[in-house]
Amino acid sequence: MEAIYQFVHLESSDSLKDFTQQKLEKLENKFDQIISAEVHFRKQEGNEPPNAFICNISLSVPGPNVFAESTKDSFEAAIADCVKELDRQLTKKKEQIRTY
Repeated sequence: MEAIYQFVHLESSDSLKDFTQQKLEKLENKFDQIISAEVHFRKQEGNEPPNAFICNISLSVPGPNVFAESTKDSFEAAIADCVKELDRQLTKKKEQIRTY
């Protein structure tokens, strides 16, 4: 699976890319119809919530794309939350395909 990473107003981080790639590979092993992924990282500075780390992941799959967004205290937690949500959505999508 091809993954495109975008860091919005941040320096690119290889360790963050590697962590995300490991999580996405687990999804790819479970769901073989994932074509590509687009991952966006950004940091929201402000008072509410303070220093929020935001991760958006969009998966290109047959049919409508699958999208998840998470705001947490660290990028790793946001990535894990996004992947958990994507897993739930892909499981639901896979069950719908099987019923037809």
